[in-house]
Amino acid sequence: MTPEGATVDQRGLERFIADRGSRLWRAAWLLVGDRQHAEDLVQTALSKCYFRYESFNDDGEFEAYVRTVIYRTFVSWWRRKSWRGEFAVESMPEPPGEDDQESALRLDVLRALDDLPRMQRAVIVLQYLEDRSLKDIAQELGITVGAVKTHSSRGRSALRRSGHLT
Repeated sequence: MTPEGATVDQRGLERFIADRGSRLWRAAWLLVGDRQHAEDLVQTALSKCYFRYESFNDDGEFEAYVRTVIYRTFVSWWRRKSWRGEFAVESMPEPPGEDDQESALRLDVLRALDDLPRMQRAVIVLQYLEDRSLKDIAQELGITVGAVKTHSSRGRSALRRSGHLT
């Protein structure tokens, strides 16, 4: 389904994906905790955004838009009863120069996130790893600010009780 007469700067979009695709994948992976589902989430979001690429002034604005679509698609998938399975945390590729202690801590945090219900995980990821405001999170996830506060509070409580973060 393509808009009538729509064209896309294919090279620009390919450059965008090469430059920013790993960050988009990482954001998706933090939400779903599974490599394949993260790839599916990013691909779905990019396909939804494909014909909008040229309407943005720069790649930063387009990345913000794609991230919004990633979060909203995640919420949509989460709300579907058929996509509520839990996934074990895979090990993420280690950044260069990271020592074993940092690597172990990163894995513990990811395991703790994996134990959270999906909406709490999404709110915690957006609030603390993406540094978003409560209002922005509410808009991204299509929920009220009050619901964001509730999910954040419950998520933080669950993380404090988590056996992964002792």
